[in-house]
Amino acid sequence: MPAGSITVAETPLVRFLLRRADDALILGHRLSEWCGHAPMMEEDMALANMGLDLIGQARSLYTYAGEAEAQGHGEDDFAYLRDVRGYGNLLLVEQPNGDFACTMVRQLLYSAFIDPYWRALATSPDATLAAIAAKAEKESAYHVRHSAEWVIRLGDGTPESHRRAQDALDGLWAFTGEMFETDDSERHLIAAGVVPDPARFEAPWRAMVADIVAQATLRLPQGGWMQKGGRAGRHSEHLGHLLSDLQYMQRAFPGASW
Repeated sequence: MPAGSITVAETPLVRFLLRRADDALILGHRLSEWCGHAPMMEEDMALANMGLDLIGQARSLYTYAGEAEAQGHGEDDFAYLRDVRGYGNLLLVEQPNGDFACTMVRQLLYSAFIDPYWRALATSPDATLAAIAAKAEKESAYHVRHSAEWVIRLGDGTPESHRRAQDALDGLWAFTGEMFETDDSERHLIAAGVVPDPARFEAPWRAMVADIVAQATLRLPQGGWMQKGGRAGRHSEHLGHLLSDLQYMQRAFPGASW
């Protein structure tokens, strides 16, 4: 009999941990899809390792969420036994890989936000959160450098690579505003000093991205309308397809282990 979905007892802390873990898991899965398909062997290894970094972050966050929830759920339960609406990841990270330029632009837009966010979270009075963030920041700092170098190389490269990089930036930009939004649940943790307010990172994020985009001879998209809904479980059609692949084995063979 196929496995059913779990019901999560969400407190503000559990919800926060699951959202950040979902970001890392979904983006890590997207990067894993490049394995064997990257434009060169070195990049195949780099993308695989970045995906492993993200999945490792997800595992730590899911484990802590299970401890905080205290309902007997572990990392596999959170990853494999929640429906699409139970996921709280950013819409940005679930977008398809597209071409190599699209993947690098998506990685830059996310990493340029999450790197300083992890750095700030590493000072949290919650010792477990601080330890997870301190390790994650070392990894995300590399992700920023790697993706920025590629965006500059592609944007300031051939006319074709420039066009593809600009198309990716134009297509993904509307998903970036969600990174800086909060709801009542997260504001509770912010007010308690447990987590930083993501809104404080918007201006420096925009400055960093603008500088890299200028070096790449690209242009920042204009207009202020932004997509949102991922944090509340309202996702694009892409996440359902991704989860059907990610969750198939555990759903079809409940309790299967290596």
